[in-house]
Amino acid sequence: MEINQYIEKAKHGDQSAFTFLLDRYWDEVFAFMLKRTENETDAEDITIETFSKAFDKISAYNPEFQFNTWLIAIAKNVHIDLIRKRKKALFLDITDEDDELAYDVADSAPSAEDKLITEQNLSSLLECIKQLKPAYQEVIQLRYFQELSYNEIAETLTEPLSNVKVKLLRAKKLLAEIIQGKTKK
Repeated sequence: MEINQYIEKAKHGDQSAFTFLLDRYWDEVFAFMLKRTENETDAEDITIETFSKAFDKISAYNPEFQFNTWLIAIAKNVHIDLIRKRKKALFLDITDEDDELAYDVADSAPSAEDKLITEQNLSSLLECIKQLKPAYQEVIQLRYFQELSYNEIAETLTEPLSNVKVKLLRAKKLLAEIIQGKTKK
């Protein structure tokens, strides 16, 4: 199937078309942003935001242009917005209380839920989840262990709903790859 056919399907809400487009262009957008930002976390956040915005506005896509060019243009704008936000954040006042909170370190001991899951022979799954980046671990945990809805996750993370959907889709894809790699050994 041609890319334009997937785009048309995505315009009509076809989830498998969104997944195909995400898989097809993720590496290209991520690599571009990694070169620009020289920071893997920023590049990944920008890429997630890019796909989120692209999927929200896919009906506005003009087929006269290459889809990857459109995605890169969105990524550049997201990057500019991130830089502006950071410049603005540099001038925020931080109280001593806020400063002290920044030094509190979370306890890394397994929680009661972790112990229960381990007892139920899901320790292997947890090991795989722990190989994910913290942001992906968090959405997996909120969705599948705390059983929150997409809207509840968006509220908890104070992120747009579309970001949560893209992040969860990417987390599931990466987790599946980790599990497949583990079963092949």
